[in-house]
Amino acid sequence: MKTGSKTSGQATVLYLQRDESLTHARFGFIVSKAVAGAIGRNLIKRRLRAIAKEILENHPKGFNAVIRAMPEAKGFEWNRLHQEVLSNVNAALSK
Repeated sequence: MKTGSKTSGQATVLYLQRDESLTHARFGFIVSKAVAGAIGRNLIKRRLRAIAKEILENHPKGFNAVIRAMPEAKGFEWNRLHQEVLSNVNAALSK
């Protein structure tokens, strides 16, 4: 998280580090107790994993990414969260 690029939106912060030696992309997720209770955190993690799976289909290799959910994420619907994460990834990959 210290090296690489950082992009953020209202509900998420994305840390992306390029590594062309990787044969596949890797994702990590941070959803703290400040975001929601256990059920809410698990819902957000499931949504983020589904979004990451879609990103892996389009950008299959060459980076490590960590997505941190902010407390505002609990109020976001699927489409809004999906659009924010995709725009963050595209912005970070274009840097």
